[in-house]
Amino acid sequence: MRQLKQLFWIFLFSFIGEFLSLISPVAVPGSVIGMVMLFFALHFKWVKLKQVEEVGSWLTDNMAIFFVPAGVGLMTNFGILGDIWWQLLVTIFVTTTLMIGFVALVVQWLKRKKDEKTDQQAGFNKELA
Repeated sequence: MRQLKQLFWIFLFSFIGEFLSLISPVAVPGSVIGMVMLFFALHFKWVKLKQVEEVGSWLTDNMAIFFVPAGVGLMTNFGILGDIWWQLLVTIFVTTTLMIGFVALVVQWLKRKKDEKTDQQAGFNKELA
């Protein structure tokens, strides 16, 4: 029964996300909207972690199962993909390069912020001593 309650919470946010995706003019998948909403609900403690932890852990541990339908879909459309393979490779290369660069910039920015905070705390501690 506990797992059903946990699954209910995950499905509830997923269904709300799907509904919002349908009525939204922005093309964002409903599953993404639902999981972002679940993240905020967990962050602000509207939903307790123990209410979704066991089923959520099982779902992430078995995530490979959910990629099987996508893989089968790719295999059935292999003829279409064969015609545009070079476009896919260029897109993959460009987006991967951009994402690596973006992540690098964010990490550098966060590191600088952390270093500034550490320097401020060190200065504050010197003033107290």
